[in-house]
Amino acid sequence: MISVEEALDKILALVHVLDPEEKPILEALGQVVAEDIYSDISVPPLDNSAMDGFAVRYDDIAGAGPSNPGLLEVLGEVAAGNVFTGRIRPGTAVRIMTGAPVPAGSDTVVPFEETDEVKRKQNKETLKTIGILKEIARGENIRKAGEDIRKGSLVFRKGTSLRPAEIGVLASVGKSTVAVIRRPIVGILATGSELVEPGNPLVPGKIYNSNTYSLASLVSRYGGIPRILGIAPDRISALGQKIRRAMKTDILLTSAGVSMGDYDLVKDVLTRKGEISFWTVRMKPGKPLAFGLLHSQEGGKVRKVPHLGLPGNPVSAMITFELFARLALQKMMGMEPRQKPVIEATLRGRIENLERRRYFARAFVRKAGNEFVAEITGPQGSGILTSMAQANGLVIVPEDAIVAEDGERVRVMMLDWEGDGL
Repeated sequence: MISVEEALDKILALVHVLDPEEKPILEALGQVVAEDIYSDISVPPLDNSAMDGFAVRYDDIAGAGPSNPGLLEVLGEVAAGNVFTGRIRPGTAVRIMTGAPVPAGSDTVVPFEETDEVKRKQNKETLKTIGILKEIARGENIRKAGEDIRKGSLVFRKGTSLRPAEIGVLASVGKSTVAVIRRPIVGILATGSELVEPGNPLVPGKIYNSNTYSLASLVSRYGGIPRILGIAPDRISALGQKIRRAMKTDILLTSAGVSMGDYDLVKDVLTRKGEISFWTVRMKPGKPLAFGLLHSQEGGKVRKVPHLGLPGNPVSAMITFELFARLALQKMMGMEPRQKPVIEATLRGRIENLERRRYFARAFVRKAGNEFVAEITGPQGSGILTSMAQANGLVIVPEDAIVAEDGERVRVMMLDWEGDGL
């Protein structure tokens, strides 16, 4: 039996970054840039106005005030998307809208509210002249060309994850597509003759297949593409047939079949059809966890598909996914594999750890005053899936701790932050 850290190291050593693909930027959200990206333009491309107002020469408004307004001849108006073709000379101004290119000769924009425009309109005057009621600092309210991005500069380095802001930046430099590391196709196979798909009648001795749906949801949540392979009954031939279909995926997740029972066949098939890296991890829940590589011949070449055999109990399957499969997917997508954030909290409840394995207990974490409180979500059996539905974190009880007492300070791996009032 190996440690959690050893198991993760072995998994990450045998999964690799996938190949790149070119995608429309809106379809690349959450993916990782596959190459350095440089800009072909400056952003903004020209000096432009940050306010609605009047483009002027600072020298013409220096010292202006309510009792000493600077009177300027208005040459015209320019809106965003247009260019004023003339030039501002001494004693002149151009009415300008936000985003419009600043006319040649001007170096400052005076907001409407610092002029007598409203008064002139009330008096039904034509805006051939404008009075400046306040001195504005030279260069004020002008966005300089290239102040965000300069032409030829590096926009994003290879390995950058694309969030909404990055997608917007790509659009701002005119990129409609981007080269990204493709999303992994994840085969999901449930094993066990007792399983029935939801929607079918449940006869005595059968249970509904929940693992496929929780695991497929996790795969989608973390950026992979789930490919559901169905249910394999407890027969070597049936399991082998399903696994042959899995050779078209980038990684295979199976649930159940990795314990020590007579019908736990997954690790046996893994040994026959490939190589097994480890089996069993010093943790609870999730001890029966197998990992290795499945082999197949394609055009004279051996194709190797990573296979993570998750436990069959639904809580165990979800926790081992969070600790191991999620990080494997991150690496495959070109990301830096990172565990969820760990915080300190005061425990509400008591956790016994008599088996001396690292214990991950489901808890709901909330803020109480200036500290976090982690309340155990009821019975912790690995088949009680509702304990995961009620949890937003996992209390980590170390291997050398026999018990975590009520009121003790504990470490908690957070599964979710959103919507929990934290």
